[in-house]
Amino acid sequence: MCHQNRILPFVMLFIMLLPFVKSSTAQQYKIKNHTIVFKEPKREKGQQSMLQFAADPIPVVRIGFIGLGMRGPDAVNRMTYIDGVEVVALCDLLPERVERVQTDLQKKGLPRAASYTGEEGWKELCNRNDIDLVYICTDWVRHVPMAVYAMQHGKHVAVEVPAATSIKECWQLVNVSEQTRKHCMMLENCCYDFFEMTCLNMAQQGLFGEVIHGEGAYIHNLDPFWPYYQGNWRLAFNQKYSGDVYATHGLGPICQVLNIHRGDRMEYLVSMSTPSYNGKKLAKEKMGVDTFANGDMTTTMIQTANGKTILIEHDVYTPRPYNRLYQLTGTEGFANKYPIEGFTLKGEKLPAGVMPDNEKLDYHDWVPTAVKDSLMKAYKHPIIVDIESKAKEIGGHGGMDFIMDYRLIYCLQNGLPLDEDVYDAAEWSCIGELSAASIKHHGLPVQMPDFTRGDWKKVDGYKHAVK
Repeated sequence: MCHQNRILPFVMLFIMLLPFVKSSTAQQYKIKNHTIVFKEPKREKGQQSMLQFAADPIPVVRIGFIGLGMRGPDAVNRMTYIDGVEVVALCDLLPERVERVQTDLQKKGLPRAASYTGEEGWKELCNRNDIDLVYICTDWVRHVPMAVYAMQHGKHVAVEVPAATSIKECWQLVNVSEQTRKHCMMLENCCYDFFEMTCLNMAQQGLFGEVIHGEGAYIHNLDPFWPYYQGNWRLAFNQKYSGDVYATHGLGPICQVLNIHRGDRMEYLVSMSTPSYNGKKLAKEKMGVDTFANGDMTTTMIQTANGKTILIEHDVYTPRPYNRLYQLTGTEGFANKYPIEGFTLKGEKLPAGVMPDNEKLDYHDWVPTAVKDSLMKAYKHPIIVDIESKAKEIGGHGGMDFIMDYRLIYCLQNGLPLDEDVYDAAEWSCIGELSAASIKHHGLPVQMPDFTRGDWKKVDGYKHAVK
């Protein structure tokens, strides 16, 4: 065997492993004063902050949808119930998926949209000059390349969660949005759940006093769903990456209550996880592999610049009941969504007419059901008041998906800042890589990047924009 032939297998192995070598050796962080610090690039010349950015009004929002597997068809359906929306183009890897959605449009008396399929069809969709918004519902690893390309081709972007899978990708979204002056909204639907929006309204009106701590989670046994992720992409991703790779459902609503990058910011986190038991067993059965990076249970603690704290949990493997936690702890009250919706409050904080005169609250227990129901009615978020019945009729996780889409279109049509901006997308998505770094270093603190580059101090509190 000649010298070249002996070397060839090693060269081929190196080429195959090159992506993994790059990801492990080109780490963008250092350890300073016992804290992991990721590199934060400066804002380049010509880039402008997108904080509170409002684009020119778009009276009729023309949309192109990419990804028509699990989430996409429902998104198209919801948009057909919103005035001033046109479904211009549809794209998926598989032609039959596009055709099914086309059939649904025609059944509603709507015109067929332009069809795009295959690996590069999404680029053709983004190249069109008659689309205002690209709505992305693909697997996670395609989110950033598609969102970046769409913004660079003059489109606003709405992208499913998580928007990005690494710190590098988070900065890409921020920088390209700042360069192009195009919106990039992550579609975090849990921010629009009825209970969460009502609690946000309560917090903003001071019912809980000073909110000092929040808890959120994604605890959802995915055993029934693993077969439906095309090409097994989700399990394959979890097999490669540790950390809380799906933090946004629990984190997003808490961040809005705590005014993250609108007067406060997440400053650092500490994370740890269990070994992988069920995940590893699942991957062995479905993928034939013996390793699994993602722990069965991941727990992350975050502290903000103003000293508030957040607890986030991730578990998609064990037989636990579905739970997003959603807890708010304030100096004068407490809210809880799972497994029981309820409040603990000081009686003197309640508005007139909410509590019967002969009722006395027990600070060690939930308020009575009648009081809770009165609170939910008295503090119903104004947006919910306007759209609740239609949202429940059309649906999408009980209606919150429709409210999310409705608000996105409302803000675009009226030239208003979006409810969830590109900094939300980056901050909520970056938990994946940051928590993995903390876990790798045995729970070492990790400094959160400031994606606003200091602008978080310029806004006084989170608000939904209205005309």
